[in-house]
Amino acid sequence: MGDRVILHCDCNSFFASVETALNPAYRGVPMAVCGSQDNRHGIVLAKNELAKAYGIKTADTVYSAKRACPSLVIAKPHYDKYVEYSRRVNAIYREYTDLVEPFGIDESWLDVTASTRLFGSGVEIAERIRERVRNEVGITVSVGVSFNKVFAKLGSDYKKPDAVTVLSRDCFMEKIYPLPVGDLLFVGKKTIEILSRFGIKTIGDLANAPDRLLINKLGKLGEMLIRYSRGEDDSPVMQEPEDAKSVGNGFTFKHDLVSMDEIISGVLFLSEEIGSRLRRKGMLATTVSVALKDEYLKVRQKQMPLKIASDIGKEIAETAISLIESMRSESSSPIRMITVTAHNLISRTRDSEQIDMFSDQRDDIAREKLRRGEEAVDLIRRKYGRGSIVRCASIDNEIGVYDPKTSEE
Repeated sequence: MGDRVILHCDCNSFFASVETALNPAYRGVPMAVCGSQDNRHGIVLAKNELAKAYGIKTADTVYSAKRACPSLVIAKPHYDKYVEYSRRVNAIYREYTDLVEPFGIDESWLDVTASTRLFGSGVEIAERIRERVRNEVGITVSVGVSFNKVFAKLGSDYKKPDAVTVLSRDCFMEKIYPLPVGDLLFVGKKTIEILSRFGIKTIGDLANAPDRLLINKLGKLGEMLIRYSRGEDDSPVMQEPEDAKSVGNGFTFKHDLVSMDEIISGVLFLSEEIGSRLRRKGMLATTVSVALKDEYLKVRQKQMPLKIASDIGKEIAETAISLIESMRSESSSPIRMITVTAHNLISRTRDSEQIDMFSDQRDDIAREKLRRGEEAVDLIRRKYGRGSIVRCASIDNEIGVYDPKTSEE
């Protein structure tokens, strides 16, 4: 059996590219998309290539960015447009394969192994996608083509912007092994520090390091990085599974979460989608579970029954947050991934919701208002698209979610 053909498509300077597509005046000048200068979001969210040339980096303060480039043009973020453009780009991807796995708002993996019979080689498909996104959407993508997901992502990062890079079995060592070890997926700052103590500075150093050393120092993460660096990753491009007994939603964040503010934003985003799917299925959840994966891939799980069976995203989120708070009282390790799942589903009928004999009628009215509000959001999105109304969307380049309460139009 031959190798898989995996693409990783990464929209170049996504926020800045969308703003330039919306306003061509930004073309040809150093520009950065920044949050409000009056609150904690006064940082650089994205920058174009001209701004990068001045050394401006994501998460720089607006003040430091302007100091590095006095002529820098500041653009306000338009999060609903980023969602809309992400949907348009992913719609193009899905014309070539149904095996599409988004990784944040601006990146996706595609398994085009079966598609090569219809559309040509992986490189040919990548070039078609690159050309179509540029012509039809007005932004650019860089595409990595390889035989696994990890190397495909390295390929999309290898040459930017608007490029296709192939990392085949024949050439990956030559191209990848000289790269800094931090370029490898899921190698964060702490892991870099640990590896550097043992002289492991490049991906090649990592691939050639003794297995026992990596496993002793990093545990499961060490086992995973061994496979990743040696081209042995065989993880599939994942479609969202449908399970009649549960509805879950998980997200791997762009950086490890430490503060509860970040965690709550992530949980709200996940739970909102779960509530929408439950309502679409006509089901109610009676139990909520949370799984947390830390920087060393250790997984902790807890679950809790709901007082009243629910399809309301806010109620699911409140239960999930309560579970996470209890878990963090035991360990406050940074969180890499959160999965929220609604279990033990029952059909939503008139008598399916439990009646709490001690409940206040005002509570029942408040719950019904919450449900109707979320149902109204469902209707708007079905009619005009998900980007038409945004509560918490996976679009912030820093952690992977966006909380509109702190945004600006």
